[in-house]
Amino acid sequence: MIISRGRSYIFVHIPKTGGTSLALALEARAMKDDILIGDTPKARRRRHRLKSLPARGRLWKHSKLRDIDGLVSSAELDRLFIFTLVRNPWDRAVSYYHWLREQSFDHPAVSLSKRLGFEAFLLHPDTLASFRSNPYGSYMRDAAGVERSDHLIRIEHFETDAAALWLHLGFVLEVPHVNRSERQADYRGYYTPPMVDAIADACADDIRRLNYHFE
Repeated sequence: MIISRGRSYIFVHIPKTGGTSLALALEARAMKDDILIGDTPKARRRRHRLKSLPARGRLWKHSKLRDIDGLVSSAELDRLFIFTLVRNPWDRAVSYYHWLREQSFDHPAVSLSKRLGFEAFLLHPDTLASFRSNPYGSYMRDAAGVERSDHLIRIEHFETDAAALWLHLGFVLEVPHVNRSERQADYRGYYTPPMVDAIADACADDIRRLNYHFE
């Protein structure tokens, strides 16, 4: 997450949507008082600043908007441009699985990915429950439960969707492509019909809202 009062925006970083690439581009033009929350180089250098911030939730790379209650008021949220990146849920699930298999921290999803093949992992009740309980909109809700999505940028249509962000910033950023996982580029080859249907059900709100398809 990045909170920039100087440039009047909040970037909410949803996992496995290409957010690290955009965060790197944004922090390259960061202002001295920007609050950078994450593991990018400049964010790590500024991490000591987070200790004294009055946020009521956890300040970490994938903080939801409600986590910064107390740090950013509701009135201030009204004035800020709040945006995030989103991704086709079928593609995102493939990247999520391959990323998990490269991790070593203690988490049930990491253990599950290392123990199971992709189909068994995807169809596992815990995986589907996690997708179902964390739609994209949930990251953009404030402490009162009000969604504050000013702009959702689909990574599949980044050049078109990012135009509103560039207009707000007043300049265009060069966005690198980092954190590539070791996987086939075409996500469709990973799926069987039951898997397609499982994501369609678990991520139904995101799919309908953003007009995504298995294609």
